[in-house]
Amino acid sequence: METLLIALSLFLMQDDPVSRSWNKPVEPFRIAGNIYYVGANEVTSFLITTPKGHILLDSGFKETAPMILANIEKLGFQPRDVRVLLSSHAHFDHAGGLAELKRATGAKLYASAGDVAALARGGVDDPQFGDKYPFPRIEADRVYRDGEKIVVGGTTVVAHITAGHTRGCTTFTMDVHSHDVVFFCSPSVPSEYKLVGNPKYPDVADDYRKQFATLKRLKCDIPLAAHGNFFMLEEKRAKLAAHPKENPFIDPEGCRSLISSMEKRFEAALAKQLP
Repeated sequence: METLLIALSLFLMQDDPVSRSWNKPVEPFRIAGNIYYVGANEVTSFLITTPKGHILLDSGFKETAPMILANIEKLGFQPRDVRVLLSSHAHFDHAGGLAELKRATGAKLYASAGDVAALARGGVDDPQFGDKYPFPRIEADRVYRDGEKIVVGGTTVVAHITAGHTRGCTTFTMDVHSHDVVFFCSPSVPSEYKLVGNPKYPDVADDYRKQFATLKRLKCDIPLAAHGNFFMLEEKRAKLAAHPKENPFIDPEGCRSLISSMEKRFEAALAKQLP
């Protein structure tokens, strides 16, 4: 109860109405196999459990961290058993709570080579957002690279660098019950992004195109992502609760649709900025 009250107070402390709307509590649940949802309604966090410790992917905002810890406990797991914290990308709405989660769990933080500096700076001097969205600084304990396998307790998660949204934006894949799971980083293009003539990220458009080429090559049965709306979290959660024997998260068409729609939005945004 105390943890939930702390989570509620931190939620109310967020001044930005968009952040508040993205950080509403969600009852934790199992998605498939050893993958559990422990995040908020829009900024996501996934717990991957194993007999020898757990993997926790992303942290939401700094205000989301207490919710995540409470959700892990509510599922019957212990935060201290989290061995690895994975960062998909260095933005405040996904990395803001990493420092607190690392402190609370004692886990090691794994981050991409392209994002370790941004995490250490706490999000300031971002090539797109500047100093607009800072978060608590955090140093990575291990740097993973493209194609690297992260193994805990017999579960293997593979890192795929899908840069563009950030320099180190990483999509992760794993297998669960013969289903290919894809944790999309973020193929989205925020309205503030400068895709042409950006001196702090001159090759951003090229990276986005490489990202989409990579995503199209991945096998995908279960699409998950850094934002709930990317994979219809709320709708699928409600369907799963109503019909637990028919898992709506198994959605290959949703994978294809997400990649296609995001690529079209990127190309449209780029076209508007080209001379």
